[in-house]
Amino acid sequence: MGIIEKMKLDGKKGFVTGAARGIGKSTAKAFAEAGADVAIVDLDYDEAQKTAVELAENTGRKVIAIRTDCTDKKQVDEMVAEVVKELGGLDFCHNNAGICINAPAEEMTYEQWNKVININLNGIFLTDIAAGKYMLEHGGGSIINTASMSAHIVNVPQPQCAYNASKAGVIQLTKSLAIEWAKRGVRVNSISPGYIGTELTLNSPTLVPLIEKWNAMAPIGRMGTPEELESICVYLAGDTSTFTTGSDFIIDGAFTCF
Repeated sequence: MGIIEKMKLDGKKGFVTGAARGIGKSTAKAFAEAGADVAIVDLDYDEAQKTAVELAENTGRKVIAIRTDCTDKKQVDEMVAEVVKELGGLDFCHNNAGICINAPAEEMTYEQWNKVININLNGIFLTDIAAGKYMLEHGGGSIINTASMSAHIVNVPQPQCAYNASKAGVIQLTKSLAIEWAKRGVRVNSISPGYIGTELTLNSPTLVPLIEKWNAMAPIGRMGTPEELESICVYLAGDTSTFTTGSDFIIDGAFTCF
């Protein structure tokens, strides 16, 4: 069997959180194109359902939508159970749901801080543990977490201390779980995207004025696209990455190199 065949995800089952749009939608599409059945998990069920229908029609795979608040343990546990029931198992997941609030630290409210930490870090913990428990009991699997280049640098000019702290926490959580589960068949890795031109970013009144500054600072001179994150996620979800765990993959056009 050649490397191309080995890279396929035929027969695998997985879910992606924050998958109704943006990065999550793109990686869910890539998983389905590679042969996997996928659950589109998002708080926005209507948009998740639209994405599920679109991907199912375009790929021929089973794609379902599940509404889940990833900060609610009961909902997360129920989501994993539904994925297993509807898709027939769970081999991989991409825990991608997250938010950013741009506010100077001295002006950020405690409620804003908690909201970012709760979604970006606590939500990743809950989905990691729920998926991990199933995988540990059923022969293993692969967990992919979305961190950020903001875990490695402090972004400028926008102030976003809660986001940066939450994403740094995601990387340490990833490494910690990778160590705990290394000999039990469950791999845990993270991706750290740089500035990615999602529909939300490109149409945000707050962020659009910053894009020119970001591009001027970027060695590659532009933002990335969601599609440029697909191949690393397909690799991590599949069987060619069985020696890869506890790693963080920075995909940022060399932004963090200086």
